[in-house]
Amino acid sequence: MKSRICTWMAGISLFAALAMPALLGAQEPSTTQASRSVRYKITDLGTLGGSFSLAYGINDNGQIDGFSTLPGDTVQHSFVIENGVMTDLGTLGGPNSESFANLNNAIQVAGTAETSISDPNGEDFCAFGTHLVCLGFVWHHGIMKPLEPLGGGNSQAAAINDRGQVAGYAETGTADPNCPAPQVLQFRPTRWTAGHARALPLYPGDTEGAAFWINNEGDTVGASGSCAPYDPRYALPLQPRHALLWRQGVRPIDLGNLGGELENAAFAINDRGQIVGASDLPGDTAQHAFLWQKGVMTDLGTLTGDVVSAACAINNKGQVSGVSIDASGQNLRAFLWQNGVMTDLNSLIPANSPLYLLHGFGINSRGQIVGFALQTSTGDVHAFLATPMPAEDNLASVSPTAEGEIGATSTFALPENARKQLQKWVRIRRFAPAPADPQ
Repeated sequence: MKSRICTWMAGISLFAALAMPALLGAQEPSTTQASRSVRYKITDLGTLGGSFSLAYGINDNGQIDGFSTLPGDTVQHSFVIENGVMTDLGTLGGPNSESFANLNNAIQVAGTAETSISDPNGEDFCAFGTHLVCLGFVWHHGIMKPLEPLGGGNSQAAAINDRGQVAGYAETGTADPNCPAPQVLQFRPTRWTAGHARALPLYPGDTEGAAFWINNEGDTVGASGSCAPYDPRYALPLQPRHALLWRQGVRPIDLGNLGGELENAAFAINDRGQIVGASDLPGDTAQHAFLWQKGVMTDLGTLTGDVVSAACAINNKGQVSGVSIDASGQNLRAFLWQNGVMTDLNSLIPANSPLYLLHGFGINSRGQIVGFALQTSTGDVHAFLATPMPAEDNLASVSPTAEGEIGATSTFALPENARKQLQKWVRIRRFAPAPADPQ
């Protein structure tokens, strides 16, 4: 599932940039602040036989989902990791699937998979480049069940809660003449309960929308706006204007914005009702991560020297994971935000780590974080797991040099093969760089 960040005076063109970690220096939160932070043990989660993998969700039991390429790197499949074993979830008959969605504590995995049926309208709704019909799914105990659309051909699942309710988006049977080709049909934010789809209302005046997360109370967050050229930040042909919260029996609540009129979207909500996402600043030239709680949206800022950020997940302790990116769009870093401070996650791991952490997608109640990282020895991009270490192990596991340079990060020139992987596989979700015209 997913394109890419923008040259800030030109909207979304920064998403076309390539990813490359930069020398950032000791410019992050002060040593005093960071030294109070927990350190993390890093695990390379491997792949399904290909050279690329990405972890998106982690539940409170430590089970993980995401997607990986298969041997030969021609297709990708969703996976779930349990007890250290990565299981291929397969597809709905087509070549590709992926879980750019969380899993719940019952190990029900949400995601999207291709069927073997060509889209009758020639659409490429899931951006795999195959123009096949694709459907959201729920996988459980080895069985992948598709999620029905809203009268159209395609659907995508974005999140599942512990009650088995699914949030995502689905096509209706109505054409929208304002949709740029190849998109033809309208799509609406959708909640599935017991497999049955229900369209969620849009903000008044908007024509399309999507739901990106659902908590255990059934509260759902996402965005609505207008049909537009495909935007990989949202994996949809959508320009979101309103970050929204849907509560049971209540009209959508507009969460507001950070001063911009466009690119406002909510990506996750915890069980305390705290919401995170990304919103444009005044002038709509840059987008920042936000935290919304009790009716107030707070700008979480960026890591020092960066101009763009997005918050992708929040646990019930209020810890936030996401990504921060510089003005060139060529440098991105996973972050952890807690207690009012955003920290480069690379400054909280051993100095000799074989992975450079590029993006933090998911965080569970134990503070474990998953995402994708550069494998520095090979240049491949792999899924990672960052696990908080016991207090007595924190300082012992960090070298004196690293301890004295909290906030600093290493420099890596991203190899060509890693750039190609990011271009091809991380093409359609949540602020990850890729080419301007995904293949």
